[in-house]
Amino acid sequence: MQNGEEIWTALRDSLRGNASEAVWSAGLNTLHLVDYHDDQLVIGAPNQIQLLRVQQRYLPFITEQAQQLVGSRVMVSLTVSEQQNTTDTQDDAREVVTNTPASVFLPSVDRPVRLDPRMTFDSFVPGSSNRLAFAAAQSVAETPGRAYNPLMIYGNSGLGKTHLLHAIGNYVQENYPGRKVLYVSTETFLNDFIRAIQTRTQLALHDRYRENDVLLIDDIQFMETRGETFHEEIFHTYNALHGEGKQIVLTSDRSPRDLAGLQERFRSRLLQGLVTEIDQPDLETRIAILRSKAEREGIDLPGDVAEWIAQRVRDNIRELEGSITMLRAFANLRQEPITLELARNHLTNLGQEQMILKPETILSVVSEFYGLSVEDVRGSKRLRPLVHARHVAMYLIRDLLDNYSYPMIARIFDGRNHTTVISGVEKIREQLAVNAELLAQINQLKRRLQGDGRD
Repeated sequence: MQNGEEIWTALRDSLRGNASEAVWSAGLNTLHLVDYHDDQLVIGAPNQIQLLRVQQRYLPFITEQAQQLVGSRVMVSLTVSEQQNTTDTQDDAREVVTNTPASVFLPSVDRPVRLDPRMTFDSFVPGSSNRLAFAAAQSVAETPGRAYNPLMIYGNSGLGKTHLLHAIGNYVQENYPGRKVLYVSTETFLNDFIRAIQTRTQLALHDRYRENDVLLIDDIQFMETRGETFHEEIFHTYNALHGEGKQIVLTSDRSPRDLAGLQERFRSRLLQGLVTEIDQPDLETRIAILRSKAEREGIDLPGDVAEWIAQRVRDNIRELEGSITMLRAFANLRQEPITLELARNHLTNLGQEQMILKPETILSVVSEFYGLSVEDVRGSKRLRPLVHARHVAMYLIRDLLDNYSYPMIARIFDGRNHTTVISGVEKIREQLAVNAELLAQINQLKRRLQGDGRD
């Protein structure tokens, strides 16, 4: 590959596929191509804070992935390509930054919101399982701050909650260009909050979150395990926006009533608005989702193939749509059309993971992989190999089983405190960004678990 855009597209896909969701959301998803020539790949970050985060934590990982794609000779550098200081010249904006002090928290509300343009109301397939949530999201987008404020959408992972958040943001940006929209995950909110405390720039944090007309926060169930100070910040941000008639939309995997770790006063605020659930789609809706995805991407999907896939994937729209992507790849590779035979031959594990994968299975596979006993990995011995395997098992349970909270995982490991589990999972996430050997181990373990034990 010689074209810079082609290289960046392949590198971004590689980073997305090999990084954890936490690492991707913490900084990799904000990067973009600035320049590529003479084996020098220059990648842009939106501000100095993000650049420092990527440089300190993820640059070795990015370089490794780039060298695998292009060759060992390629060199990767970072630059701030969207300067907040308008007096700087465009040439200065391309200067590579290597040791900039992280002393200023830079608000990002003036930059384009990173909404996925593919996630719109037109591309969302409504059905009996999501019709109320869909209608409520449309009403909120059409009259921000007036209908259903706050709006909270909850349901299991992969059913379309994030799609509706992006659809609201995209609609508001298109139809109300003067209004500020901010979409963030709860983890991003937490990272910004921690950075503001470290740099003593809480006022800039307030500006970033409280000066928006529409605030969209994804996955608030992850607030449960956070400290009281963070809960206070969330609560006051909510009050400031709601008091000014600004629109707030949140998603979670559970109803506010079932989020035991939330402050009671914050929970009561959420229950004052509209709380609506997205449920598992029925067969007809699943088939419609498959056909819609195929039509958008120009894929010829026979009806018997769509029904065969929909019968096997019952509760995860991401897996439904991902199956079409895999089928297209197999068909292109073999240079043959998509048929039921092709689907049966290549989608052998479709829909199985959610039905058979359990914490006990993960513990057993991890223990066998490291040559240890399940009892020792589950237990309290502090030998380094045991601690490492224990943390890997915790990470995989958290990563692969959407319904397992940190307290639930803690009970699996001889009743440890859930903060110990959080610490173990975060250690693995951080190491994955810089440790290629561990990344290979995690990917191998995932293949075993998701492929019924086979590498």
